[in-house]
Amino acid sequence: MRTIKYTDTDYSNWLEKLNRRSEASPEVRETVFKVIEDIRRKGDEALIHYTEKFGGPKLEPSQIRVTDEEIAAAKKAISPKTRAALEASHRNVLAFAKKSLRQDWSSKNEHGVTVGERFLPFQRVGIYVPGGTAPLVSTAIMTCTLGQAAGVPEMVVTTPADLSGKVNDALLVALDLAGATEIYRVGGAQAIAALAYGTSSLKPVDKIFGPGNAYVVEAKRQTFGQVAIDLLPGPSEVMVIADGSAPAAWIAADLLAQAEHGKGSATLFLTTSPDLAAEVEQAVEVQLQSLSRSSSLVPVLENNTFLIITENLEAAVEIANGYAPEHLTIMVEGKEDQLAAKIRSAGAIFLGAHSPVAGGDFLAGPSHELPTGGAGKSFPGLTVDQFQRRTSLVRFDAASIAASAPIIETFGEIEGLDAHGRSATIRVS
Repeated sequence: MRTIKYTDTDYSNWLEKLNRRSEASPEVRETVFKVIEDIRRKGDEALIHYTEKFGGPKLEPSQIRVTDEEIAAAKKAISPKTRAALEASHRNVLAFAKKSLRQDWSSKNEHGVTVGERFLPFQRVGIYVPGGTAPLVSTAIMTCTLGQAAGVPEMVVTTPADLSGKVNDALLVALDLAGATEIYRVGGAQAIAALAYGTSSLKPVDKIFGPGNAYVVEAKRQTFGQVAIDLLPGPSEVMVIADGSAPAAWIAADLLAQAEHGKGSATLFLTTSPDLAAEVEQAVEVQLQSLSRSSSLVPVLENNTFLIITENLEAAVEIANGYAPEHLTIMVEGKEDQLAAKIRSAGAIFLGAHSPVAGGDFLAGPSHELPTGGAGKSFPGLTVDQFQRRTSLVRFDAASIAASAPIIETFGEIEGLDAHGRSATIRVS
């Protein structure tokens, strides 16, 4: 871990680097471009090639899709404890999503025209669920369940399999519970390209959802326009703002939980208390020894974990707004709401010392798919209305077109579009 102090001579320059925007490296952009072009030209052949090339199983076209028999076997294989946890999370996420659905409405404007909006679910969406070093069953629930709440009839999931071609049992059960209608054992940029352009085995979708590594995020960026995308959620990150009242052990636990996401994840702790910073650093070292992934956590702690001592809490808020963290935890006794009101760009805010980010990742209700890499300045986190297509509705009658035609005609004159004006006045005269 590196400690940065507001008294350091290079403090301002270092903070400037935290004021960021999401951007892929040239190498990532070029690699993804080639993958997408190959998928467009060669379909399943390229999908199978890149799946094996990037560390996945060697598949035949008939093996790309997960079978109903595999899902049935997975349901029998998981423990009652696992099923209960999946169902508890699903209930909370589904209830939260249903409260957030956009509803159809209509009214009359001042000229008597009936106007309104209609919201329908997308017909066919693609959802990417990362595999990596852990089966992200929570991501399955935090994405698919929102489409389920919106009533999406076709939810197509791509997720990496292990070298034998197996997808984790708990993940299959979570996907089935959350409404997935098709599951394919492929991941990476090639999976995003297949969702966007289709192959013989996988029909294309209308919109793509889900988090992933830098290559997955760049593939979403490059396929935008061919399909809609939700947001740009890449490697995970957390920022903690705390004062001397916060328990050092709890902060350390949150930092280590974030480091478990592995390479590319980032962890920042901001405080006005040098003493608390020292206590947190010591607590991290102690807790690290008892964790099963301690060896893989060390590189994250050494390269991507920063303890920042700020002059005051206002400076910490300013840093947070520049960094736009995926997760922001505020542990400042009696001032959590006050500080949260000043945050403009965090993906999710966790208020108070009793609010671990893992609670939001697994159970609370809002989706944990959130913008990373500075994308929070432009994108919100995933919400159920992103699974709905909005259509506006307009109805004139004889009275309302008569009241509106002179104004429409004037706009046509201003813009030099006399046919526009006539299309209204002809209905009156």
